[in-house]
Amino acid sequence: MPLYMLLCTDRPEALELRKSTREAHLAYVAETGCVVMAGPLLDKAGEMAGSLIVLDLPDIESATQWGAHDPYALAGLFESVRLQEWKKVIG
Repeated sequence: MPLYMLLCTDRPEALELRKSTREAHLAYVAETGCVVMAGPLLDKAGEMAGSLIVLDLPDIESATQWGAHDPYALAGLFESVRLQEWKKVIG
């Protein structure tokens, strides 16, 4: 299956929202089983300020739906989201 990258930037001043929905987000990641790798983007202070998520799904529509149902997205955490097919070359 192809890989898809979600690059998500949090809204300003949304750290507490991220922290309060993190457990639900991590449960969603675990139960869906399609996340190859993921982790938070950090701001200059070292605080979480976004997400980089790589998904292994059959098509971009499935990746779009996965992102739309992520508890972070449902909570309105993100200011912007970029979804793009990604090809693993190294690692």
